[in-house]
Amino acid sequence: MYRYARKLLFSLDPETAHDLSLDGIGAAERLHLLQPFVKKQVDAPSEVMGLKFPNSVGLAAGLDKNADYFNALGKLGFGFVEVGTVTPLPQPGNPQPRLFRLINEQGIINRMGFNNKGVDHLRQAVEKRRYQGILGINIGKNKVTPEADALSDYEKCMEAIYDKADYIAINISSPNTPGLRNLQFGETLTQLLTGIKIKQAELSNKYNRKVPIAVKIAPDMSDDQLKSVADSLVSQQFEAVIATNTTISREAIAHSPHKNEAGGLSGKPLTEKSTQVIRVLAEHLKGEMPIIGVGGIMSSADAVDKIQAGASLVQLYSGFIYQGPDLVAQAASAIAALK
Repeated sequence: MYRYARKLLFSLDPETAHDLSLDGIGAAERLHLLQPFVKKQVDAPSEVMGLKFPNSVGLAAGLDKNADYFNALGKLGFGFVEVGTVTPLPQPGNPQPRLFRLINEQGIINRMGFNNKGVDHLRQAVEKRRYQGILGINIGKNKVTPEADALSDYEKCMEAIYDKADYIAINISSPNTPGLRNLQFGETLTQLLTGIKIKQAELSNKYNRKVPIAVKIAPDMSDDQLKSVADSLVSQQFEAVIATNTTISREAIAHSPHKNEAGGLSGKPLTEKSTQVIRVLAEHLKGEMPIIGVGGIMSSADAVDKIQAGASLVQLYSGFIYQGPDLVAQAASAIAALK
């Protein structure tokens, strides 16, 4: 059925199609009409970050930025759903057009720029939670916030959503917020991570519950840079690393008419690049920290590759757009067959 829906959606502007599809899924769930798209959740439990995941396949952040649709999306077989990226204040994001399909390459370029309704809206949305699975909340900084004040934005978001999240993801790797990726390096990273861990301890005491925190990193780093980031995360005792965000490289789409569009590239052109990052991290970490693998999972085989490279869990985004809900169960079943 998704094959026919995709044909219609792909005839529309990408951002219009994105909004319409989410509205449709949300309405169908509320009216109990989602059944044709609902897949039986693959039961293959996995414990990561101290949490018990129903299966190893999640929805990556970016699709449901404001947590307006996670109750419906959670019925499509995912073992976990990550909402966001959300910022302290609402912001419109970058000017349109800012989302591009690369159909021949099975890719997507986005320069959305953390468009979202703000963390207060997201909290209110999550308070209406019916979804019983694992819910991650991905947080970032506002565009207008100076790099030197970034920690304050992450702290504000943590304060707003800490008691509503099963885990929190720290986004310091989107290429669409000026200066954000600078937070991944050197003393800037150390100070940010230290501040986040202090806030985590404070909120853990307040709510008598330690919410695990994962940090989402970019694929556009050298092996030495990746290892340095990994060492920082381990030394600060973060619970996981999410690898990876979108890439600014255009090497894999050198012949695409969209190759000069600014923004982050995801989908099939990112597949091997993100898997290689996972491989480097896994070899360096030697089990000291779990890896959540994301980036270009377009098939169950891609999901298996990420697990075999060293990921404990995987997330879908572009593959979900191109292949539809069937990919969730296919990937979860393929991963379960490895065990």
